[in-house]
Amino acid sequence: IHLATENEQHLSELPEQAGCFKETRIVEFIFLLSEKWHLDQPTRYQAVELLERFMIKQVEQMCGDRGSTRGRGQGQRSSWSSLRDQITNTFVLRLVSCVQLASKLSLHYSRVTSDTALTFLQSLKYSYTKQELLESELAVLNTLHFHINVSTPLAYVELLLEVLGYNGCLLPAKPLHQLCVQLLDFCYLTRETIYDTLLKIAIENATPSKLQIAKFLTVKEDFMLLAVGVISTGVFILSPGHWEQVVEHLNCITGITTQSILEFSYAMVRRIVGSTTP
Repeated sequence: IHLATENEQHLSELPEQAGCFKETRIVEFIFLLSEKWHLDQPTRYQAVELLERFMIKQVEQMCGDRGSTRGRGQGQRSSWSSLRDQITNTFVLRLVSCVQLASKLSLHYSRVTSDTALTFLQSLKYSYTKQELLESELAVLNTLHFHINVSTPLAYVELLLEVLGYNGCLLPAKPLHQLCVQLLDFCYLTRETIYDTLLKIAIENATPSKLQIAKFLTVKEDFMLLAVGVISTGVFILSPGHWEQVVEHLNCITGITTQSILEFSYAMVRRIVGSTTP
């Protein structure tokens, strides 16, 4: 109930730019960096969501500041160009800071120290100091008003798996959990393709309008739907004999319709096998 409430609140407060900083290259960068630093699974999802929330807030603040003092013509274009350069020049530093903060939220034994982060940045030819690294962490914390510990889709997946087990679904718990984590990674890395397929299924049209795309944003950011879709797909792959039972259970637990769960699983499986065959 707590996670469902948190998810509903998250969806009710979505900014129009939600998802802009979850493109494949950014997610892949964070995942690879997390592997390099031996961070646990929740940390990498936390880092992706943290960077997304921070960057949107930062851009909003910068645009607000520039908008209140902007000029016209060439001066305005120069101002926006300067803003873009400022965001671009500090992006990798902010990304590393978000991974650092996410690692500190985790109870895992691996935590990213300032020395580790600086060594990595220096390997990319950046010349940041330890002070600048600390200031970057503080910038993220201040921008988000220190509200950084939010639930990730993995928390939804793990809790739903636990409830399924409690409800008597006889599933191979450990292999299913491992597969669900792989599928969640897959969803993060192929996000646009999966949700594009899902949108076209939902509207029964291959060319959605701008309004339909905008309204679909709440679907793309729905962590409960993502978790349900990942579990359904995992069971379909690993234990197809239990699939219909699990889909019914997920429907009862979350209130998400069976049709929505099936459509999400279809979009994922279609992307996994790389086929356009129904």
